Amino acid sequence: MSKFSSVDEVLDFAISREEEAAAFYLQMAQRMEKPWMKKALEEFANQELEHKDKLMAVKQGKALAPLAEKVTDLKIADYVVAAPVSPDMSYADALTVAMQREKKSFLLYNRLADSCDDSALKSTFEALAQEEAKHKLWLEVEYDDKVLVED
Repeated sequence: MSKFSSVDEVLDFAISREEEAAAFYLQMAQRMEKPWMKKALEEFANQELEHKDKLMAVKQGKALAPLAEKVTDLKIADYVVAAPVSPDMSYADALTVAMQREKKSFLLYNRLADSCDDSALKSTFEALAQEEAKHKLWLEVEYDDKVLVED
């Protein structure tokens, strides 16, 4: 692991990223005028807090089981530009912001896994990367179903 001097430092970094993501989604939710968008963003925040809890458990010695198979990537996030966050943003814009954040989290956990010498920690980060991929897939399917519809 290049810039980290211990496993705890890596886990603390990952935990802080999950806290940051949860805070971002809650802040976004507070700015939304549409109740259903507020609820969706609050759910995104809860998912990030669940990741934090998993990382805290790993820090206390618990192993995180990897997902059975790789999550499909629709790659929609590769082709959309995240909109600026605003109280009157559309659902499509909120989805693009969330897709981009989940993609970055996926890439982060893959990089952390690649930098690990510890096989258990590597497996943990690979599992978290797949969870982020699962969230991104949900967002991409939602975007495909609700935004990319033909009239």
